[in-house]
Amino acid sequence: MFQKIGRKYQETALIKLIAVGLVLGILLAVTMPQAVPAVSILGDLFVKALKGVAPILVFVLVMNAMAQKNADASASMKPIVKLYIFATFFASLVAVAYSFAFPTTLHLAVPPDAKVVPPSGITEVLHNLILSVVDNPIHALASANYIGILAWAVVCGIALHAAGDQTKAVLNDLAKMVTKVVQWVIRFAPFGIFGLVANAIGTAGLSALIGYAQLLAVLLGTFFTVALIMNPIIVYSQIHRNPYPLVWTTLKESGLYAFFTRSSAANIPVNLGLCERLHLDKDTYSISIPLGATINMSGAAITIAVLSLAAATTLGITVDLPTALLLCIVATVGACGASGVAGGSLLLIPVACASFGIGNDIAMQVVGVGFIIGVLQDSCETALNSSTDVLFTATAEFAAKAKEGTLKAEDLVPDQK
Repeated sequence: MFQKIGRKYQETALIKLIAVGLVLGILLAVTMPQAVPAVSILGDLFVKALKGVAPILVFVLVMNAMAQKNADASASMKPIVKLYIFATFFASLVAVAYSFAFPTTLHLAVPPDAKVVPPSGITEVLHNLILSVVDNPIHALASANYIGILAWAVVCGIALHAAGDQTKAVLNDLAKMVTKVVQWVIRFAPFGIFGLVANAIGTAGLSALIGYAQLLAVLLGTFFTVALIMNPIIVYSQIHRNPYPLVWTTLKESGLYAFFTRSSAANIPVNLGLCERLHLDKDTYSISIPLGATINMSGAAITIAVLSLAAATTLGITVDLPTALLLCIVATVGACGASGVAGGSLLLIPVACASFGIGNDIAMQVVGVGFIIGVLQDSCETALNSSTDVLFTATAEFAAKAKEGTLKAEDLVPDQK
């Protein structure tokens, strides 16, 4: 009997299980509030597991991404990589603008002895950042100093770039191992969400859901603004043609699949097929599409920036414009190391929260909130991430054709399947 239940649980889509956990948590808090303390331990265990796996996840994934980077890529890859990074950074700027325009307050359990010391300005932020960067790597991992973890991961990855293929293969296997562990932890998200939601509503009432709804609205508004306004502007600046045929094509034929798979890595075959039907250079897109699944993470940068600023707003931390700009840089770098599994970007939120002096305990509660709204947030994030892999690969090639005067309107439309 238990084997059948376990098998059914494994076969059921995670998004459905999270939705069930969300509904059950609300019902329990409303109908049986006396039972909330007993089930809240599920949320505590889930957050604790995330706190345990997140530091090593960030370190291994970012180090592997830097080590595997192909320094001898052809010149045609350079404009694509520039578009990836440029778009990710500007997506985080849009996210900051939305967060400033619609500040969101969340229900977080802040321990009485928690020391949340907001930085006085950009000078203090940079001072703390520099000190965190040079922290002992072992201490950084043990104390969840994500700025130090990120810095050491980049340095070690660059150092390992000259390593042999066998060493890189071992490092890649290590990254896959950590990703698998994260998948196991996230598979228990429905139970964690059940406990977190029940505890939040049992403590603050149904008003706790208002913060979640506003947070989700800010995220979705940013996703759609980037996909339908910012990205078309970027494409137009490169090809000087109406960008929407290409934008709609990538959203419909790549983004739609990614919305349901919720994994940029799983959507790579779909993107490769779309590039082939757009008659792009195979030598280029065979590299740029897998690379984009790793470093082209506009949606992840949006999630990191919005949730980190929501945490700062909740704790009464005032964020000035220079600090917000630094957050955009941190979100861009962090997004490049986002895991290829569903919800992977959420585990990088503590990296950005550390810039505001927000501790790991509170940051991981924000991660838990991210999983609560992840039913829509992660699907839309992945759709944006994956569809722009094709969009900017095509844009770079079409821009070269536009300069030569050989770009035609029909080039922007793929062959039929």
